[in-house]
Amino acid sequence: MDDLRQLARFDDRSTFLYVEHARIDQCDKAIAFHDADGTVPVPVAALALLMLGPGTTITHAAVNALADNNCLVAWVGEGAVRYYAHGTGGTRSSRNLQRQARLWADPAQRIEVVKRMYRRRFDDPLQPGLTLQQLRGKEGVRVRESYAQASDKTGVLWSGRNYTRGDWSAADPVNRALSTANACLYGVVHAAIVSAGYSAGLGFIHTGKQLSFVYDIADLYKADVTIPLAFDVTSTHLTNLERSVRLACRDQFRHTRLVERILPDIEWVLKVDGESAESGDSPFDADQAKPGALWDPSAGDTDNTTEGGVSYGGHDS
Repeated sequence: MDDLRQLARFDDRSTFLYVEHARIDQCDKAIAFHDADGTVPVPVAALALLMLGPGTTITHAAVNALADNNCLVAWVGEGAVRYYAHGTGGTRSSRNLQRQARLWADPAQRIEVVKRMYRRRFDDPLQPGLTLQQLRGKEGVRVRESYAQASDKTGVLWSGRNYTRGDWSAADPVNRALSTANACLYGVVHAAIVSAGYSAGLGFIHTGKQLSFVYDIADLYKADVTIPLAFDVTSTHLTNLERSVRLACRDQFRHTRLVERILPDIEWVLKVDGESAESGDSPFDADQAKPGALWDPSAGDTDNTTEGGVSYGGHDS
């Protein structure tokens, strides 16, 4: 891609596509899937996330087309319920990553981000002065109520969140549905995070995992999106449950305009210092062939940077 401005905005894209047991190659400026049923071309410029399940092979040219169009590629387990690896995001700017890291590394500002994440989940304004522990307690009550309400509405028996990573079939249907729906949600949130140049691993509430920030942001939507969806699907689709959940997620994400909400929500929760994320790429990032800037604390610029790709060997030290 010669000009990043040619790309579709993330919030204008479709959410995700899961593929298994197929061969994927380049088709013109897009890609195509080949399986026992034939060939299906896919316009990747309008796709946010491609999830590759078992039995898929993909060509170098197809990966190049996906990268050029800022479509995140994730290698996942059967049914998209396990995550193995992912490609890189499309932005070439580290501005948002630096801002995220600055807030994460400052204990006082990190607590403020955590509080804003919790406050984002409640319709009614929260009382000022609530401690972090009190906010966690309120969120726990909210999640339990969401499970109970979904169970009462659908008639699906709920005995708690129970599943074993090593034994997928041991979980009851509603727990499998929840895991499948949450995996789809994580994938779309992950695509949004890397598309804007944030780090998926620098979480504020969750910590210690490569997807900690993904879990932070995905939790903003579970009570309203994936929990009721999982119970609804379980009540009517006990056969092909996981596939039914994936299809329902795709429809629900589109209906709730999820991809339009994620990046503004991230910006809101990180706006504890009054600083907004800047859109677009810096002059150093607009040209893929150009090097980045160099850090220079004496430069006097806002970002303390000076131009890279210049030989300073003959300059006075």
